[in-house]
Amino acid sequence: MNLIFFIKSTTVNIDNYTIKDIPGSSGRLDVISRCVLSAILGRDSFEKNIQIWVFLDRYGTFIFNPEFIDYEIFPKNELLFSDYFVKFLQKHSVNEEHPPNILNSIKVSKMRIIEAIMHFQTLNYKLYVLCEQGKDFFKLLSGIKENENIVFILGSQEDEYIDSKELLALKIPVISIGNQSYLASSVIRLLKLHLLAL
Repeated sequence: MNLIFFIKSTTVNIDNYTIKDIPGSSGRLDVISRCVLSAILGRDSFEKNIQIWVFLDRYGTFIFNPEFIDYEIFPKNELLFSDYFVKFLQKHSVNEEHPPNILNSIKVSKMRIIEAIMHFQTLNYKLYVLCEQGKDFFKLLSGIKENENIVFILGSQEDEYIDSKELLALKIPVISIGNQSYLASSVIRLLKLHLLAL
């Protein structure tokens, strides 16, 4: 099974970034960092056949595909990862040559989230939007597992994109993992747990 997670943020802004206060100084880049780490890190290696696409309104689209990333040097905790990612974004936003950075192997795409959704639809991926008001994931689990290629679209805590007319117009099935409010990174871990369980 190939899993891709989409996470979008309109709030990330690193103009006043300081490592001493990542949530307050970066527009909640910490949320994005946790999602990336939750998606691609396994117990002792990267997850196989999992990617996460990060859509940042101010900076562009970034694809974390473990196939192109060196696990040995990859920053595996939120603090380190956030700091490297900020340095990467700073150089990317002013179109400078990237100095040596552990994250230089991540891919940059010109696709916005709607374009990416339509792209994967043409590739016959099954897409789902995660939202508290969606249909019960656990009742649909056996059917979801029948799909070889899946994209899950998540919102971050500070954004309202999941409820936007733009996304609703695409009529993508909306599913929920429960009435309880979960962090986006916890949703990713739960989805992996149930879909990749042997």
